[in-house]
Amino acid sequence: MEKELIESKIFFEKEDAAQPLNRWRFAQKKMVFTNGCFDLLHAGHIDLLLKASQLGEVLLVGLNSDRSVKELKGKSRPINSQNARAIVLASLKMVDGVFIFDEATPEELIKFIQPDVLVKGADYTPDRIAGAEFIKSKGGEVVTIALVEGYSTSAIERKIIDDAVK
Repeated sequence: MEKELIESKIFFEKEDAAQPLNRWRFAQKKMVFTNGCFDLLHAGHIDLLLKASQLGEVLLVGLNSDRSVKELKGKSRPINSQNARAIVLASLKMVDGVFIFDEATPEELIKFIQPDVLVKGADYTPDRIAGAEFIKSKGGEVVTIALVEGYSTSAIERKIIDDAVK
């Protein structure tokens, strides 16, 4: 995949995505949105993204900024910068767009994109998913996807630290 194509899928500001969003809406493409930190991309992330992509025709990913990851996960995180994480996500064939957001939740981004389907891992209940009420009020669908057991960035981080101490 060419570097320019990868970079064209990354939106640092919501407004940068107006043209592709309008194109997808005009073509009546079913848009799916999910979000997360995606710090160290692992098999669990790939499973979630693949299953989410199968729920529609366009997969859009909200990516927590470095500041918001640090706020959510602690001072040792993120391990990879938001730019590095965005490039990795945008290089995946199943991902059509990556939006970096700095807020505590992606609710405003979800209201801007107005996806047809909102997806989170099943570690979230629908009442805890940011933007779920908005999506339902627009006639959209909120879906939770079972997590692949044994995969988490926090567990990988702990293993690296434990192995370094040995």
